[in-house]
Amino acid sequence: MVEILVKWLLFFVSSNLAFNFVLCTSNYPSTKTIYIVQIDKWAKPALFVDHTQWYSSMIKSVTSQPNKEDYTEDDDRIIYTYHTAFHGIAAQLSQEEVEKLQEKQGVIAVFPEEIYQLHTTRSPMFLGLENIYGTNIWFQKLSQQSDVVVGVLDTGIWAESPSFNDTGLGPPPIHWKGKCEIGRGFDRHHCNRKIVGARVFYRGYEAASGKINEKDEYKSPRDQDGHGTHTAATVGGSPVRGANLLGYAYGTAKGMAPGARVAVYKVCWTGGCFSSDILSAVDQAVADGVNVLSISLGGGVSSYYRDSLAIAAFGAMEKGVFVSCSAGNGGPDPVSLTNVSPWITTVGASTVDRDFPAVVKLGTGKIFTGTSLYSGRRTLSVNNQYPIIYLASNSSSPTPSSLCLEGTLDRHSVAGKIVICDRGISPRVQKGQVVKDAGGVGMILCNTAVNGEELVADSHLLPTIAVGETTGNLIKHYASMNKRATATLQFLGTKIGIKPAPVVAAFSSRGPNFLSLEILKPDCVAPGVNILAAWTGDMGPSSLPTDHRRTKFNILSGTSMSCPHVSGIAALLKAKHPDWSPAAIKSALMTTAYIHDNAFHPLKDASTGLASTPYDHGAGHINPSKALDPGLIYDIEAQDYFDFLCSQGLTPSQLTVFAKFSNRKCRQFFADPGGLNYPAISPVFPEETKISVLTHRRTVTNVGPPISDYHVVISPFKGAIVEVEPTRLNFTQKYQKLSYKVTFKTRSRQKAPEFGHLVWKNKAHSVRSPIVITWLPPL
Repeated sequence: MVEILVKWLLFFVSSNLAFNFVLCTSNYPSTKTIYIVQIDKWAKPALFVDHTQWYSSMIKSVTSQPNKEDYTEDDDRIIYTYHTAFHGIAAQLSQEEVEKLQEKQGVIAVFPEEIYQLHTTRSPMFLGLENIYGTNIWFQKLSQQSDVVVGVLDTGIWAESPSFNDTGLGPPPIHWKGKCEIGRGFDRHHCNRKIVGARVFYRGYEAASGKINEKDEYKSPRDQDGHGTHTAATVGGSPVRGANLLGYAYGTAKGMAPGARVAVYKVCWTGGCFSSDILSAVDQAVADGVNVLSISLGGGVSSYYRDSLAIAAFGAMEKGVFVSCSAGNGGPDPVSLTNVSPWITTVGASTVDRDFPAVVKLGTGKIFTGTSLYSGRRTLSVNNQYPIIYLASNSSSPTPSSLCLEGTLDRHSVAGKIVICDRGISPRVQKGQVVKDAGGVGMILCNTAVNGEELVADSHLLPTIAVGETTGNLIKHYASMNKRATATLQFLGTKIGIKPAPVVAAFSSRGPNFLSLEILKPDCVAPGVNILAAWTGDMGPSSLPTDHRRTKFNILSGTSMSCPHVSGIAALLKAKHPDWSPAAIKSALMTTAYIHDNAFHPLKDASTGLASTPYDHGAGHINPSKALDPGLIYDIEAQDYFDFLCSQGLTPSQLTVFAKFSNRKCRQFFADPGGLNYPAISPVFPEETKISVLTHRRTVTNVGPPISDYHVVISPFKGAIVEVEPTRLNFTQKYQKLSYKVTFKTRSRQKAPEFGHLVWKNKAHSVRSPIVITWLPPL
């Protein structure tokens, strides 16, 4: 199967597309590395009192004689014990010890430590939630209080933010078992009826990177970075009037589920987020009683059975926990997704209808539009012109000085001038600091071919406007050809009602799903560009150490921002439908998503300006009001996901990774992975051209009125005839299940995937499933 996928991907690349994927590996200089050891808890010999004693004995039996400078106690090797979503330990081991351990009875799998990275209040109104909150009595109640708890795995929380005000909330829900851990800068009173739990996980990080310097970093739930505070507030922040960033985006900031409770699990530190810590946080969060997990981080791409986060998420799903993860910021390259397991909801990023326009006026009188969040004492007169300079002879070949890297700008050359800087290598705002330090009065930040026309606003430290590639090339040409080139910069504040919106962000990672072409990823897109939410009091809005400004809110972009939007909406759905499974919630989000913007055109891809595809936007852009009442859902049980894994060609020992209970066996054998009851349908015709017919079966559950009749609508395809049987579904009771089959008959094999949809419709509902048909190139 892997060879087929690789061949198909090479073919995919030959059609003018490039793909990349990053494998995360650990390579530490010490002889001992952190390994996550999955153990069959049922295999514990009776002679051991408990699992902890058994695990300790197991490690002692494989450890070699320690050196003086090494650990003196074998028990010290074990840094975590996992009990709930995952069973086993994390321990420091040598390669020789790992090999011995793998031979021990009860050891299912051993994973090396991996490093994950963060994928870094117009949203409620843009998503239609403001209208719902104002007119729907149920939503009014939900906005005040909910027993749904969302666990946020991130950099911690700044509890003093007004977004975590608990006014009007009752005691934490009865099922909640979480705790508030204290440490430097974080006491018990920082938890309240909004922040119902706060924990830290750092043993894996310290084992690999050394002790955390507590003078420089909070070894507590307090958020120094700001990322975790931003994502937590996006999930469930309380309403805050007058929220803004230095005057931009002024209005009421509110999380997606303002009545939900937030539990914080700090797993990310200055050196990254380590898989053993993440796994422990997931395990603890499930034991604590979270209903939703929001995880805005990702690692590399590895097989399902080698992905510790995917395995932990499987365990969480088994316990009824909805898991939402960011898709990654590897776009617009195809095959750049992370977190692709079908039991995880994978979220891409899109824009909202708000922008922060700014204009560059050249000495020639030409005016170009860009974007900026600059708001400072330094201003440039719109009535004056300032000399501009571009420190590269060829705009298509950036140089260190044109990239405005540290130490590359000559003060004599740039003092008093607006400097044109190419985007890339160093952080965008840091380039402005370099210009400022060299005496420049402003910066024009130009996209290169990598970024295209997508604009991301930043809170710059000097007057700066970001422009797209086309505009940037024109400005650079003018500056290079005219020794007396001049310009001025003007900032226009906040504009709403921007069209078209939403647009798929260029940075948002794209499909197809390298592990399983039959499972469409991402699942959906949500707001992830220029999102306003709460911020830490320890960091300036630019996150640079030289930025001494302090704000209560910040504007960030990334799939890190889109993930908590979906997590919050999932909390709303869980509150209204407490009996819904994680798959039911995902189905409601996917089948009600829309694929047209506010100008009534197909969703666009910011990287090309052309229509996006399901590889970019998944099922489409989330539509919360529709998701609350989807009509039909595609439900999937844990055993169904396990049967899907059985169809992936995994060995019995590899499958055991997911078979936490002794009775988890392959039952329903799918003809191919497309047999999973997924809300998207992605048939893959194999290399053998003689196979020209594929059939996929699906089962829908009626969650609408008891008497509900639906008819099917299929979009046309050039390469295949698509037939559905039956063409009508007539339900007579709520929660009734009915099945149908979709047959794909090749008309003419296409060189590229074909996109379309299948919709079950009645007067009240439109249940849409995206379809992607792929023909693997013949042998």
